[in-house]
Amino acid sequence: MSAAKRRPAEVAEAPRVWHAAQDAIADEAVRLALERSREAGVRLRAAGIAHPEPRGVAGLRKVAVLAKDDLPELQADDPPFGGMLGVDVGVLRRIHRSPGPINDPEGQRSDYWRMAPAFRAAGFERGDVVLNTFSYHLTPGGHMMDAGLRAVGCVVVPGGVGNTAAQAAFASQLGAAGYVGTPQFLLALLERGREDGIPATFRRALVSGAPLPLELRGLLEESHRVSVYQAYGTADAGAIGYECEAKDGWHIAPGVVVEVLDPGTRERCEPGAPGEVVVTSANPVYPLVRLGTGDLSTFLPDACDCGLTSLRLAGFLGRTGEGVKVRGMFVHPRQLAEALVGAPGVLRYQGAVTEEDHRDILTVHVEATPGQPPDLEFLAVRLRETTRVRVEVRAVESGTISEDARPIADLRQG
Repeated sequence: MSAAKRRPAEVAEAPRVWHAAQDAIADEAVRLALERSREAGVRLRAAGIAHPEPRGVAGLRKVAVLAKDDLPELQADDPPFGGMLGVDVGVLRRIHRSPGPINDPEGQRSDYWRMAPAFRAAGFERGDVVLNTFSYHLTPGGHMMDAGLRAVGCVVVPGGVGNTAAQAAFASQLGAAGYVGTPQFLLALLERGREDGIPATFRRALVSGAPLPLELRGLLEESHRVSVYQAYGTADAGAIGYECEAKDGWHIAPGVVVEVLDPGTRERCEPGAPGEVVVTSANPVYPLVRLGTGDLSTFLPDACDCGLTSLRLAGFLGRTGEGVKVRGMFVHPRQLAEALVGAPGVLRYQGAVTEEDHRDILTVHVEATPGQPPDLEFLAVRLRETTRVRVEVRAVESGTISEDARPIADLRQG
């Protein structure tokens, strides 16, 4: 029901109800964290919170933020989950590994990552055949989307990454109505289908894992006639936000508290001011209190035309953390270091992410050790093994890369 069709009293009451629900999630997350998470318990007690009581979202303000970039070290010191797991490992359904590397638990609950609301908002329906092109190998993306689709009642085609021609042909043969994956790979599938004379059947798509520039969205929706919606989530927190029919920002997903904080002061940002997305989740398997995602966004100040009363994020505005997303996968400086530090012939290196025809390109520039040229093909293989994305490796002249250069420079427009 839109806001225009509601009675005035209902419209006035709805935001209060939503904020009360956010306070309840925050209180439950604190309770679970004190009972089950050694890591969160330390931060909570340091903030003077030693036992659960009603405090709401405001009660989290003194709790230190845990940066997602700190999880690899935390998990290495206290394996396998850094003291954050709320249950015994033996009751998990799966254990995934995200780039970082970060270990991610999956509990037994149906739609564990709570993705179903995003699919319903995007118009996915029971019986729809949907191609899921996120990876099912080690990383959780494929399973996150798969679980949400099955909760809606969709028939899932587990396409995974790559095999563009084969996936385009198979999806067409099945009459797949839906697509899930990055918007860049959706464009590649549609263009390959046109080249091969394969009829496109996608009517709607839920995209994630990569930016969706207005130009690309227009190309997909106007030229290829696919209605595209965005979803935003992480393996640790599950669904964080998603678009409604208005396609004007990401509504905060049910089940999480989202704050936007200044990366330096950790004070809350006013709507319209960008800051880091910080998430609290009352998940008994993996209770989170103030996890800093490293993503930048801001809250939109106005209400949505769809009538939902949840706050909305403006979309992806950049990163505060070290990781950079390339073709839907995070690439971290530590992964480049694992492949290149100490490699024969490598004096210095720097990664650069660029974009060409809406496709991400990761290039690693290498300065050679004097008198010892590196084997670029060997380095490309090592980098692909550590990052799980294709990498171009190029030699550059001595002195090109400064000693204090950023390990990975994101040179994409916008």
